[in-house]
Amino acid sequence: MSEVRNVIVIGSGPAGLTAAIYAARANMAPLVIEGEPSSTSDQPGGQLMLTTDVENFPGFPDGIMGPELMGNFRAQAERFGAEFLTEKVSRIDFSERPFRVWVRDDEYRAHTIIVSTGAQSLMLGLDSESRLMGHGLSTCATCDGFFFRGQEIAVVGGGDSAIEEATFLTRFADKVTIIHRRDELRASKIMQDRAFANDKIEFLWNHTVTGIHGADKVEGVQVTSTVDGSVSDLAVTGLFVAIGHRPNTDIFRGVLDMEDNGYLITTPDSTSTNIPGVFACGDVKDQIYRQAITAAGSGCMAAIDAERWLEAQHDSAAAVATADA
Repeated sequence: MSEVRNVIVIGSGPAGLTAAIYAARANMAPLVIEGEPSSTSDQPGGQLMLTTDVENFPGFPDGIMGPELMGNFRAQAERFGAEFLTEKVSRIDFSERPFRVWVRDDEYRAHTIIVSTGAQSLMLGLDSESRLMGHGLSTCATCDGFFFRGQEIAVVGGGDSAIEEATFLTRFADKVTIIHRRDELRASKIMQDRAFANDKIEFLWNHTVTGIHGADKVEGVQVTSTVDGSVSDLAVTGLFVAIGHRPNTDIFRGVLDMEDNGYLITTPDSTSTNIPGVFACGDVKDQIYRQAITAAGSGCMAAIDAERWLEAQHDSAAAVATADA
């Protein structure tokens, strides 16, 4: 059985690594279980590892590559004493303190836990997606819309997220085609009205994307009719997939309170979960902003919340000991 640590951080995207930096600087000696490189979810570095140019993170006027930014985060945490384990958590037990976390058959214990396992964008399931992600294929308009100035692009989806992405992208693109598998949108009425009134937005109803053309960058998409099965090509230089997100919270189901869609619930103005001593930050609890900078901010909050919670526990124990004496 391992020593009892002050904090274990589960996940290593912008939220988890920022939490590790703050926890390490507070002499909490965090253990960061960062995930597996081969995993489609919970991978080390989070979703930014799939992003090429990041131009909206403060402090980098010329932009920075996503993997490089995450590498800098990790190096900074290591500099202050954070320890990293490149594995995926297989089991947890938060029923009593110290909390227990397993990686394969190895058990790790800690007084506090910071959950930062993030979320993953739902994808179309095409083989070309992994090759073209960050090269004309994106899941974040606010992250990548600037790169498509003056181009013709497409958005897949029919909900609020898809319409919001498409509307935002009209600030840059000359034309945005919304590809939807049905003949009507699922988005709210106000979102639909905005899209229908936007001259730059066109709709391709009753179609799905069944292929993405291009070896090194998106050069068009193949679409298939859901009515008669006919196949055609759409000439676009960018494709945004907006069919939803899925938080990586399966391992916490039945343990931590979460929304019906799986996002963790925290106390307002705090990162505290329903279990005292367990905190959550980043995209695993944020279904609104989903930005690297907001994830990093909540990671800072989680580390400070964990540090103050530990101090309160120590003060309480000291008070009890004094009273007993």
